Amino acid sequence: MLQVLPALDAGGVERGTLEIAEALAAGGFRALVASSGGALVPALERLGARHVTLPLASKNPLAVWRNAAALAALIRREEVRIVHARSRAPAWSALLAARRTGARLVTTYHGTYNEGLPGKRLYNSVMVRGERVIAISDFIAAHIRSRHGTDPARIRVIPRGVDPGRFDPAAVDPARVAALRAAWGVPEGRPVVMLPGRLTRWKGGRVLVEAMARLPEGPLALLVGDARGREGFRAELETLIAARGLEGRVRLVGHAEDMPAALLLAEVVVHASTDPEAFGRTVIEAQAMQRPVIAADLGAPRETVEETVTGWRVPPGDPAALAQAIGWVLALPPAERAAVGRRARERVLARYTTRAMQQATLAVYRELL
Repeated sequence: MLQVLPALDAGGVERGTLEIAEALAAGGFRALVASSGGALVPALERLGARHVTLPLASKNPLAVWRNAAALAALIRREEVRIVHARSRAPAWSALLAARRTGARLVTTYHGTYNEGLPGKRLYNSVMVRGERVIAISDFIAAHIRSRHGTDPARIRVIPRGVDPGRFDPAAVDPARVAALRAAWGVPEGRPVVMLPGRLTRWKGGRVLVEAMARLPEGPLALLVGDARGREGFRAELETLIAARGLEGRVRLVGHAEDMPAALLLAEVVVHASTDPEAFGRTVIEAQAMQRPVIAADLGAPRETVEETVTGWRVPPGDPAALAQAIGWVLALPPAERAAVGRRARERVLARYTTRAMQQATLAVYRELL
């Protein structure tokens, strides 16, 4: 089995690649991954998979053509039966290679993919050209059918998953939480509102800052995630925080290696994306940690957050509505917040585990085998 993607750095696509490689290796398959490399290659190889370095991050048509030839040679040499493409430029190379070699092609549609430029719909369409097309949510499955007219018989909905052993409140040593509290300067007893996710405009950092400006003093908002080259946006957020007089109430704390412990600091976790989220793994990670979640009411969080049962949803891009929801949730008795958190974890364990995602993906491979 060969998975192809642009690179192996941090991100949801990359994490999914490692999780499937782990399941393949454990299931007795030979797991190959081709990419341009990255920080996660050692972790991949520790799982028992093999990495092949190819310049698959390039969108240059000549590079795509050359990569197709390289993938075809790899498929023949390693007797690859199934190629799983996870991103558009590598998927075009994988499609050509599969046609040349007779390998079966699976694609995963990971996002909504904008169509702002001429020809983008055609470019994006490669992600529905697999013999099986994995949609990471019901929202994405509907998007695929609407935008590309894909036969529903070829679509398999396989939501992203969370490791319920790692994301388990009972498994986190309180010392880990205390270490983060000290590192981030969070006083004991001060309620924390947390927005996890990389610092990029559409993730809604500005919306949370504006919401905090509408709340009375008391709660502390933590934006947990790195800028990944978007230092201009980070500076923009810092300017907005200063302009609203929120220096002591909103902090950009950067990347957290220990997200289970980080989430335990929060009384409420916010998802504030202004564009539809294809899935939103941070939502189910927070729910697995029994944290109450307030999510923007668009995209896949409509599936993972059931209103008043496992969390709450608010109109996207609406700081006033978000502020009202945060204030209301923080005013709930702790026992009521805890009950929402317990129901959320139960829902994650039933529907959104890494193991369920792995098993469903291997079942797709077996369909084609």
